[in-house]
Amino acid sequence: MLRPFRLEEPESVKEASESLARYGDSAKIYAGGTELLLAMKEGLIHFECLVNVKKIPGLDQIAQDNGSLRLGALSTHRQLERSETLQEKLPVLVEMERNVANLRVREVGTIGGNLTFAEPHADPGTLLLALDATVVAQKAGGSRDIPMTEFFVDAYEAAVEEDEVLTEIVVPLPDANAAVRYRKFGYLERPSAGVALHVMADEARKSVRDVRIAVGCVGPKSMRVEEAEAVVRGKSLDEAAQLMAEAGDIAGRAADAISDLHGSAEYKEHIVKVLLTRAFNDIRAELAG
Repeated sequence: MLRPFRLEEPESVKEASESLARYGDSAKIYAGGTELLLAMKEGLIHFECLVNVKKIPGLDQIAQDNGSLRLGALSTHRQLERSETLQEKLPVLVEMERNVANLRVREVGTIGGNLTFAEPHADPGTLLLALDATVVAQKAGGSRDIPMTEFFVDAYEAAVEEDEVLTEIVVPLPDANAAVRYRKFGYLERPSAGVALHVMADEARKSVRDVRIAVGCVGPKSMRVEEAEAVVRGKSLDEAAQLMAEAGDIAGRAADAISDLHGSAEYKEHIVKVLLTRAFNDIRAELAG
């Protein structure tokens, strides 16, 4: 049962920031509420004030700009799933969004809310890490860009200040010789493991010019695993295929896997290796085609 709270409905980012600053840590932004309200109903958390940002115009836009996609923080998972721009320019994001949670969550849950809640078993952050995305946070005094590599601090903790409002996510578009995959596995609604792989090939599409590997859902936060990336960077695609199991072992160990109802730590580490290998095989076939 929900305990009483105050609801404020600002109509600008400045007003929202001022409300958040006024209440401090006893206030929380409310957008879709799919995670927040559930936790409040269960009595796990409570806030004196919820700041409803859904009336702020312009925060649900999806646009292409100078080689990047700009995703408004209030864009719902369903909007992203159905976006023609994303279907054309970044289909891997559409595929990931199509499989987030369930239809009810996708209809009302927002990409910004998903990221700021920093739930460990969430999909979007892992893919956005591999895509080298940047989060834009604003408050009354200005705005700042937060690289995804610095955004997740710990379970349920993101690098957003108390009076900041996440307004958009900027995602650079992969180049013509790159391919990206997100693979996950789970027998419950939330995944047991998620892996994102972004391979940037050379002009001949024969070797790995650069690579990003991100792992999520197995530990307290989604993360890039640079040590695993180093194993295959600069190698031919054939060599990288032989080394992918080694990279997967490194990625699984680095992700700080936690035993829980989604599986044991050892099981999750193994699944990371399996998913990474499958993702690379898919990417290799795409680049060869």
